[in-house]
Order: sequence, then structure tokens, then C-alpha cells
Amino acid sequence: MDINSVSQVKGRSSISQISPGDTVKVSFKVKEANRERLQTLLGLVVRVRKGTGGGNFTIRRVAYGIGVEHTFPFVSPLLEKVEVVRHGKVRRAKLYYIRRLSAKEARLKERREKVAEKVVVEEAEEVEEAEEVEQAEEVEEVREADEIEEVEEVKDGG
Repeated sequence: MDINSVSQVKGRSSISQISPGDTVKVSFKVKEANRERLQTLLGLVVRVRKGTGGGNFTIRRVAYGIGVEHTFPFVSPLLEKVEVVRHGKVRRAKLYYIRRLSAKEARLKERREKVAEKVVVEEAEEVEEAEEVEQAEEVEEVREADEIEEVEEVKDGG
């Protein structure tokens, strides 16, 4: 048995692929007295750290004018799910500069590659469907023409 196989941590399927600049909605379990509830937190991913312990990610949000950062381990049993709300367009791995910006300055543009690819694929599918419909109509027209010719031949011959 190899020590590396024992120390490797399995990733969770409920956590989608996130990257810095993404706006995410994190659902995590909170224990209060004798009960447990789910709490959601919407924020910007400031950093993603990957490592032997499974890694973690930090999100930042502004609550009542005060910036609050939360760090969540990827493999935490308290982490329920992470949902990506929008993908931000950034050119850095760590977005610490966001801390000193005002709310309006801290807005990020949305990364549009995936959306654009989806639109292109949908348009291509619509074009293919239209071509299939046209081909089917042409086949029907040819069949109708053949039937008309057969009827005329019967009338002429009979």
C-alpha cells in the first residue's frame, strides 16, 4: 500500500468547477444549539487553493457596508453545495485587489465564451432541423409527382 493513495482526498460531485472571479451561491450547514439548518451565502470567489488536503476556496461579500470573507474546504462535511451564478472575466488567480475597491469598482465583466458557444450550437441545430424539414418536403413532392404520373399513365393506358 502506497502512502500517496491513502492521503489522496476524493473530490465531491456536488461542487461544480469554480474559478476566481465566479459569483457563487454556497449552501452550508450551521449548527445552532440542538438543531442544524442550511444557510446560503452569495459572494465572489477571491481565491482557490488546491492541495493535498483537498484544497479550499475563499468567497467575499459585502454585508451592510462591511466586507466579509469566508473560507470553505472542498471536502468539508458541512458544505452542502456550491452553485455558480455567473462566471467573471479575470486575469489573476488571486483577487485580493477587490478588497480595496468600492462596490461599483469591484464589478467584474461576465465571461461569455460558454454562453456564445451554446448559442452557436443551438443555431447550428436549428439550421440542421430546417435542412431536414426541407429534405423531407422535397421527398414528399417527388412522391406526389410520381403518384400523379402513375395516375396519368393509368388513364392514358386504360
